[in-house]
Amino acid sequence: MRFETKAIHFAQEPDESTGAVIRPVYQTSTYRQESIGKNKGFEYSRTGNPTRRSLEELIASLEEAKYGSAFSSGVAATTAVLNLLRPGDHVVAGDDIYGGTFRLLEKIYKPWGIDVTYADVDDTGSFEKALMKNTRLIWIETPTNPLLKVIDISDIARIAKKGGALLAVDNTFASPYFQRPIAHGADLIVHSTTKYLSGHSDIIGGAVITDDEKINSSIRFYQNAAGAVPGPWDCWLVERGIKTLALRMRQHEENALFLAQYLKDHPKIYKIYYPGLMQSKYHDIARKQMDGFGGMISIELKGGLSSVKRLVSRLKIFMLAESLGGIESLVCYPSKMTHAAFSSKQRRLKGISDSLVRLSVGIEDKEDLLKDLEHALG
Repeated sequence: MRFETKAIHFAQEPDESTGAVIRPVYQTSTYRQESIGKNKGFEYSRTGNPTRRSLEELIASLEEAKYGSAFSSGVAATTAVLNLLRPGDHVVAGDDIYGGTFRLLEKIYKPWGIDVTYADVDDTGSFEKALMKNTRLIWIETPTNPLLKVIDISDIARIAKKGGALLAVDNTFASPYFQRPIAHGADLIVHSTTKYLSGHSDIIGGAVITDDEKINSSIRFYQNAAGAVPGPWDCWLVERGIKTLALRMRQHEENALFLAQYLKDHPKIYKIYYPGLMQSKYHDIARKQMDGFGGMISIELKGGLSSVKRLVSRLKIFMLAESLGGIESLVCYPSKMTHAAFSSKQRRLKGISDSLVRLSVGIEDKEDLLKDLEHALG
């Protein structure tokens, strides 16, 4: 089956007992067992739930992988991967990453004895130079948050394999519709299913995907033992959202490219970050490993924070809010929102200026979105 067909049908067969085309939500905590030690595949919903299993199988299929595990948030999914590590292990992480991931590494795992080195995502060689004998994991996002940098997954996968490390890729910004990292050599994929997979800004969730049975066993053990699992209703909502993922991603991209073409030459914009633009230094890499450029744009405004405040106050359709990937358009100020975990010095070093704004372009009419930006920038 092709992507669009899998998104609607894979692991979503009609209900056997009633013939219902849409599978029911298994809103249950426990399951009647036939006898001691004998059940129908489920014992307790922390350990496994039919609705959750359906979602896990679906996301794994879309990522062209064998195994998927759903979690209660993207951060919980990230935590599951980081819990593969042990005190004394070393992580190489890309230096342009989500603030929540940085916070986990710095405030949770470093005190537990995990060493972390941040590599320049613009220099593939910096990842190789950062490797140590105890490096067990390389962590990257691509495209990155918030500067939309695109990293060659195949190159980093070769470096990870050479160093005996696992490669984990946060694929939230691209979604499996536009990018499937395991096909490029990644060992693990992480999603915040809150974002494009759900697509409607109505749930919090995460997922870990892998093709490796041993890794999957470890992730599954952690999932059950730690218990940060999504409820069946949230799983059902993500599954429903995935049915329209292909349609939505195409519209997100069309709208984003349309707006990027307008914004790139605007006199009040100092710099634009969008890999779909021909002049982007990441355009060729994106074309090589992605099937599209996504719906995220970041811009730097001339005039600093005062310009940002003026822009945000004048927008009518774009709403100031955390998160991304929903059907509605959002504007985010990374310095005070998604990347507040970084100090001002760290943000400057990473290129996250006080005039940077991130746009999550929704699927509204693109002319309406253009007029909204024209008014706000006017």
